[in-house]
Amino acid sequence: MTTFGFKTIDEFQVSGKTALVRVDFNSPLSPDGSSLADTARIREHAKTIKDLSQRGAKVVVMAHQGRAGDEDFTSLQIHADALSKEIGKAVLFVDDVFGIGARQAISALKSGDVLVLENVRFYSEETIEKEPEQQAKTIMVRKLSPLLDLYVGDAFSVAHRKHVSMLGFPKVLPHCVGRVMQEELEALSRALESPAHPSVYLLGGSKPDDSFKVANRVLRDGLADQVLCAGLLGQAVLKAQGLSLGEKNEALLAKKGADKAVLDGIASLQREFPGKLLGPIDVAIRRNGKREEIAVSSLPVEEDLMDIGSQTISSFADVIARAKTIVVNGPAGVYEDPDFMVGTKQLFEAVANSGGYSIMGGGHTISAIDELGMWGRFSHISTAGKALIDFMAGEKLPGIEVLR
Repeated sequence: MTTFGFKTIDEFQVSGKTALVRVDFNSPLSPDGSSLADTARIREHAKTIKDLSQRGAKVVVMAHQGRAGDEDFTSLQIHADALSKEIGKAVLFVDDVFGIGARQAISALKSGDVLVLENVRFYSEETIEKEPEQQAKTIMVRKLSPLLDLYVGDAFSVAHRKHVSMLGFPKVLPHCVGRVMQEELEALSRALESPAHPSVYLLGGSKPDDSFKVANRVLRDGLADQVLCAGLLGQAVLKAQGLSLGEKNEALLAKKGADKAVLDGIASLQREFPGKLLGPIDVAIRRNGKREEIAVSSLPVEEDLMDIGSQTISSFADVIARAKTIVVNGPAGVYEDPDFMVGTKQLFEAVANSGGYSIMGGGHTISAIDELGMWGRFSHISTAGKALIDFMAGEKLPGIEVLR
């Protein structure tokens, strides 16, 4: 079976074969670093790993955690333990990526076994970006590929990276997409190739430049009937309309990427697509220790803009209620603070209750869904961040193109 030009694991006879599965286990850690604070990504990738194991494959899991020098750059031993709980069987771990220890562990696998290799970014050459043909010649690919029968690309959220583990193995091994990648591609294709209309995008979060890229693409390509702007994109819309937000708020906008080009682009979109790119009509601030809502006509303010206000929530919720396709990326405000979770909570509830086909994506979106206990209430939840933004903006992702 093929899915949108990609082979899936259903197309392969995997019993007794050794499959390398590239997943994205990158997860927030507990404050002391001894455990995972969130296992959502491991839970999702367990579908692919369990499927292969139950069909008799020898499963070798490759993943990363953090970046060199960062506090969360650590071993995958705790990830292997978490995976064991998710798939309901013992998972092996080796603190090696492609050295003699890793190769011996792979060679010793029996049908159904699952082995997690050490953090692939412990190997410094992993993150040097090159084209697939060059990555196929790296020492990691040359050492491991003779022991492998199949490469399963399941890390959609890392697909924007030209890293060895993403591009090298598919050039020398039979390859396919795993369940997470398959679900992502099927869901996104439904939204980006032939969406049911009205199609609505709700874009928030703290990266207004990325959100603008998506808004620009989906409006110009006729993929969205309306784009609802919250978070810093919503603030950028207000600024592009000529409103002054206050010194602190404008400094934050500029720092987060809402430069003159983004603001000019937003103004241009609003002129070309009147009534289709909607910003807030009221906002929430903390004043005297409490949530206070003010109309945007009352700007600028000295206080931080923390959330959209009740009138905006109601207006956006009405648009969402009529939509047949809804794509959400980013929370509406500072959702980590209960006083300013209001916009995110009420709009996510509107999406869940709409009856439309809903796609929820981005790391902070997932965290908010987790905080609200809303898993299972949407058509598709994407575990990707930057890769999702780039894909929705119409960019080709190297880690996907190599799997076609």
